[in-house]
Order: sequence, then C-alpha cells, then structure tokens
Amino acid sequence: AMDGAPPSASPTGLSAYVAVSQLLGLTLLATTGAWLGRYRGGVAWHSPLQFNTHPLCMVLGMVFLQGDALLVYRVFRHEAKRSTKALHALLHGLALIIALVGIIAVFESHRSKGIPDMYSLHSWCGMAAFVLYLLQWLLGCGFFLFPGASFSLRGRYKPQHIFFGIALFILSITSCLLGITEMLLFKISDSYSHFVPEGILANTLGVLLVAFGLVVSYVLTREEWKRPPLAEEMALSMDFKTLTEGESPGGGS
Repeated sequence: AMDGAPPSASPTGLSAYVAVSQLLGLTLLATTGAWLGRYRGGVAWHSPLQFNTHPLCMVLGMVFLQGDALLVYRVFRHEAKRSTKALHALLHGLALIIALVGIIAVFESHRSKGIPDMYSLHSWCGMAAFVLYLLQWLLGCGFFLFPGASFSLRGRYKPQHIFFGIALFILSITSCLLGITEMLLFKISDSYSHFVPEGILANTLGVLLVAFGLVVSYVLTREEWKRPPLAEEMALSMDFKTLTEGESPGGGS
C-alpha cells in the first residue's frame, strides 16, 4: 500500500475479533439494562432511581464507547487518516459526555439521600479514570487533531498517548468491576453468598466486562493488525515535518 498498490484486505482474524468484541459489548450493555430493569427498578432522573443512571452511563461511555474508539484505527484501516482521527476523537468525546452524565447522576443521588461522596476505592478509581481520560482526550486533540504541534513533538508523545489509552481503558473496566461489587454488597449483602439470581446476573456482567476488555486489548496489541500508513499519508507527513522543523524530506526518520 505504501508503494501505491491497492490496499489489502483486513488481516486474517482481525474482522472476527472485532465482531466478537462488538457482540460482547452489546451483550454487556443488554446485561446492564436487564440487571437495572429487573432487579433495581429501572432508570429515571429526578427520582430515587436516579442512581441507576450511573452504572448504565459508565458502562456505555467508559467501557463500550471507549473500547470502540480505540478500535477505530484497526477497523478503518484504509480510510483517510484525518477522517479516522476525527471519528476516534468524536467517539472519545461522546464517551466523556455520557460518563459526565453518569457522574452527575451519582452525586445528585447521594446528595438527595444524604450519602457521603468519594470515600470508596471504587469512587477514587472511577474519578481518576474520568479525569485522566478527559486529560488524555484534550492532549490527543491538541497534538494530533489540530495543527500546531511539531512533527518531532508528535512523535515523542505518540507512545505515551497509546500506552495511556490502553491503561485508562483497563482502569475504567476495573472501576466498573469495583462498582458492581460495591453495589451488590450494599443491596443484597445478606443473600449474595447464596447465589441468588441478581448476584449471578451481576457477576455475569463483570465477566463480560473482562472479556470485552481482553478482546479489545488483544486486537490493539497485535503488531500485524496495526493500521498501515497510506502512501499519501507518508508524503503529507514528510511535508509537515519540513514545514514545522525546516528539515529536508529525506533527512531523519
């Protein structure tokens, strides 16, 4: 593809793993909805059910949409880089907005019920994940989506951006697992050890979260599944380097 040849098809196995990740993602969303709807009374805003908005939003935003945003560069392998970047940033931004709704919901619910905030390990990890995710998104937009950062600065920041992207995804799933356990211990502590249906369903949700995280992480870390640079991207990249650093297109790497 870099020499102008037509783009090859997706590498063997990539499409299957991406399909499995989406099946797992949709299943964990459905399981979250089933748990909240069948055992926790459903979801509403200005009511005692406002708290239930929190787990639904966090699973949708900080897990499913974040995971899909990370997969963008694997799925859209032969689309224009600018369009892929924009979709990557858009999905992350949407995940942040939905997560913010979930955070507002839990704070308002606590306030209405007189429950203290930010005392549990779940809340510490969850808030850290959200704040760092917001910072990661802002830095990513600043370095890669909008013009201004030099070629060498982008190159130095890119490995950190990739690492923290995966790390924050893992932290988000971990926070959800802590939240599920905390919620079960609050709501059904007396019967949880007796393998009641609600406990089994919530545990199943936890297993689905782990499975989704593992599949997405596997796709992201397979070297041969990384998005290959297109020929026009290589040319534009060298032009950008020349403009921002005054180097000849043939100099450096």
